Amino acid sequence: MAAVIYYISLPFIYLLSLLPFPVLYLLSDGLYVLLCYGFSYRKKVIMQNLRNSFPDKTEKELHIICKEYYHYLCDLFLETFKTLSISKENMVKHCKFSPQSSALFAKLADEKKSIVLVMGHLGNWEWAGNSFSILCKQQLYVIYHPIGNKYFDGFMYRMRTRFGTKLIAMKNTFREMLTKRSEVSATAFIADQTPSPENAYWTTFLNQNTPVFKGTEIIAKKLNYTVVYATIKKIKRGYYEIFAELLTDDAANMPDGQISEMHTTRLEKDIMAAPANWLWSHKRWKHKQPAVNLQDSN
Repeated sequence: MAAVIYYISLPFIYLLSLLPFPVLYLLSDGLYVLLCYGFSYRKKVIMQNLRNSFPDKTEKELHIICKEYYHYLCDLFLETFKTLSISKENMVKHCKFSPQSSALFAKLADEKKSIVLVMGHLGNWEWAGNSFSILCKQQLYVIYHPIGNKYFDGFMYRMRTRFGTKLIAMKNTFREMLTKRSEVSATAFIADQTPSPENAYWTTFLNQNTPVFKGTEIIAKKLNYTVVYATIKKIKRGYYEIFAELLTDDAANMPDGQISEMHTTRLEKDIMAAPANWLWSHKRWKHKQPAVNLQDSN
């Protein structure tokens, strides 16, 4: 059945990718009406996350952010499929680097320094990976969770690697990075997913006690890679700009927890600047801090 659904869906997905941007966004507007007013997709989760994150905002303000988020989510969903057919020229036109970010990545490449690149689910991270692989000298690796459906997993793999990006399954991260130490690379970690509570670094993020993946920091310290935080800002509909900043060039000697704290704090600041453009429908706070961790942090 999975194969049947995949092969039936495939022509429609490619057709979507070929649509001109004005038509694509017209379709996105229709999808927004269905998602927001028809299905109310995960609305309880979205509103609860917003209430907990922004306790000082009124219900009216939160509902406005919620609606803007649905618009963003619909655009993101359809924009992702454009990767199947968009040209390199159009890709970097729609998702570009700030001059300072281009200079930073060029400098690190010339110094032959490999990078742990830390990002969040903000803006269009799929397009950012495409533009990085087109414009930057480093080989980009992205840590990802394979999809359960092998047909759609293969499809997403081919789509994400179209411009030269390579993928590493999360369970193989450290082993794969070790084998590639001789290569000048940038390995992207989407660091705002939900880790198991027992093995997480716990901090306050968006006014809530939040678990953060320690793996990003642990790997950076073990390999002593330069750590760069990147964010993707929406300039206008269909156009994004990538901003990056150096967090540390000496990861091995950073105190435990400091790298995790730094990139989490930067992401929080960027979310607060553009709250509708983060993945609010994700159950980010489904875990509570274990009692043993609470005792350790006191």
